Amino acid sequence: MAPDFAIPFARDVGVTVERAAPDEVVGTLDWSPERCTTAGILHGGAIMTLADTVGAICAFQHLPPGTTTGTIESKTNFFRPVSRGRARATARPLHVGRTFIVVQTDVVDDEGRRVAQVTQTQAVIQPRA
Repeated sequence: MAPDFAIPFARDVGVTVERAAPDEVVGTLDWSPERCTTAGILHGGAIMTLADTVGAICAFQHLPPGTTTGTIESKTNFFRPVSRGRARATARPLHVGRTFIVVQTDVVDDEGRRVAQVTQTQAVIQPRA
């Protein structure tokens, strides 16, 4: 089990972090009727929450001491719905720089089929003087 990262919203909606290493963060979100749109399809916002959470944890692990991060841009492509099982997100850093970190997150269903791909940019926020 991965360490507990302090993201109360993600925990509230059911995101579980399974693995958190600097090179890869893996998390899941179970399908449930409460997280769906019409026709029993997992809400896109729920999938984006999963991706944003694992992406932020990935970026966080690359921060210099004393800094924090926040998502400044996120681009999601949806490829197929999730109507049962769970969504699994895997985030990997694409760029780690002084002022921003770019993370790509692939989301798949239980059969390993790509559900979504998210690219997000995280600002490296310096402490206030």
